[in-house]
Amino acid sequence: MVFQERTYSVLLVSAGEKFAQTLTALLPPSLYWPVTVVKSTGEARRTLAGRQYDMVLINAPLPDDFGVQLAIDICGRSDAGVLLFVRSELLEDVYDKVTEHGVLTLSKPTSTQMVTHSLQVLCAVRERLRRLGEKQASVEEKIQEIRLVNRAKWALIQCLGMSEEETHHYIEKLAMDNRISKREAAGRILAVYRSSSSNGCAPEIP
Repeated sequence: MVFQERTYSVLLVSAGEKFAQTLTALLPPSLYWPVTVVKSTGEARRTLAGRQYDMVLINAPLPDDFGVQLAIDICGRSDAGVLLFVRSELLEDVYDKVTEHGVLTLSKPTSTQMVTHSLQVLCAVRERLRRLGEKQASVEEKIQEIRLVNRAKWALIQCLGMSEEETHHYIEKLAMDNRISKREAAGRILAVYRSSSSNGCAPEIP
């Protein structure tokens, strides 16, 4: 296994106990933990409402739904890797419906080797999605910082009559002198000049 430095949480959705037991045996706790087993679509949705999982394994059909829509919904609403087990005669039709949504499919009966390989693929997919999520979060944080700094600059322009270049240097110096980020410096400025829009400018920050 490539990613042994961490474990992957698993939600197994299967009405068949034998299938669940067989699959659970292929999920060593050193790599897959915790493993939660539920028996229906309804149980799966309730469980997913309470926590997130790295991967969801669905043994179709389920007693209250086939499982296709559940798989599609999970891929659309989370970063979990989803593997859908279907009978071989239905594989082609199901594959056509779910692949565009990011759902992996595997026909059954299948081999231990195929299941293990599919789990490794899910781990790789999960790591890729995790990194994309981290990058997205970093970009959003940067955008929020830019907006906050711009608001602080505008407050300085209104209250102290600074030029845009002067506000830039002011914020950088405040951050450097206090050993804080520019975002924190902007927050302090806005805390002082938050009433600037109603002509209530406060004294300059020391």
